[in-house]
Amino acid sequence: MPASARPRKPRRPGRPVAGADLRARMLDAAISCFTAHGIAATPLRTVARTAGVTPALLHYYFGDKDKLVEAIIAERLMPVVAEMREMMARNVGDGVDLSAGFVNTMFALIERHAWFPQLWVREVLCEGGALRELIIKRIAPQIPQQLERHFHAAQQRGELNPELDSRLLVISLLGLTLFMHASAPIWRRIFQADDIDGDVLRRHALALLDHGIDGTRSKP
Repeated sequence: MPASARPRKPRRPGRPVAGADLRARMLDAAISCFTAHGIAATPLRTVARTAGVTPALLHYYFGDKDKLVEAIIAERLMPVVAEMREMMARNVGDGVDLSAGFVNTMFALIERHAWFPQLWVREVLCEGGALRELIIKRIAPQIPQQLERHFHAAQQRGELNPELDSRLLVISLLGLTLFMHASAPIWRRIFQADDIDGDVLRRHALALLDHGIDGTRSKP
């Protein structure tokens, strides 16, 4: 009997056959698109094209865009938050160690997740960002607000400069880490600074925290 005339076995129900990394590839594609164009401006077909899959397959895995964003939050963003919480748990006893630990942790996270600073700018800082309410309602109590309480307690123990505002210290640390990376395309062009890599940025931030800008004063 010719092969074409043989009855085909019925397809077994279940997920489409695909590589084990297909879901991760689609999530990575979504992050790339959201970082470049913003969540609101990115249709699912653009994510599918970037991932090299059909829109139907993307829909099969994630449903609509809201479900895709939920997956990004759960599988990409919240693990970053979890690492930051672990850092705070390790360094909670000392205000200086906590600030240095935050800087080191953030630069290590950014090195592994280069998308994070730009997504933060687009979807948190910019008005109408899709992740702003998430940051305020879910992440702020876990990271910024806890950091502020630890810094305030460290000030009460005499470990940090009493002239600092503990709330603004948290914002300053974000500026030295997330904003520094997010604005890199601008300041690299302004200062022709392609020689500055992540480690240089990290050491600069730590030096600023340790010594300030007055190089004539020695650290006690």
